[in-house]
Amino acid sequence: MAETNEVPEVEFDSANLYREELFTDRRAGTIRRLTPVTRTGEPDPSRPVLFSGQTQLLTPAGILPLSFELPGTTLAEALAHFSEGVHAAIEQAIDEAREMRREAASRIVVPDVGAAVGPGPAAGGSRLKLP
Repeated sequence: MAETNEVPEVEFDSANLYREELFTDRRAGTIRRLTPVTRTGEPDPSRPVLFSGQTQLLTPAGILPLSFELPGTTLAEALAHFSEGVHAAIEQAIDEAREMRREAASRIVVPDVGAAVGPGPAAGGSRLKLP
């Protein structure tokens, strides 16, 4: 059977361009400003400027990167919302970890008591049951 190695065609969306700028205090995190631009690189006032925040949380399992959207139309407004964005991202990460723990716990298989497995002790002598 012959394998086909088809490479997907990737096209750059030239109608949806943004200029990216990063601002950091080198301590708490970074704020990314995405300014919409035209195909020529000029600012596009018909679309809104977007802001997002990024920081890292040190956990017992290692560093957890956090990313979150920031409301506002100016850098000053985004800065004012940074702290609450971090708190919301931490809460979301905790909720996701709890959900993953619940899903993992629901997959645990509990064997039937008194089931026999293969050769060995008489039926009822082993409490192991293979799935």
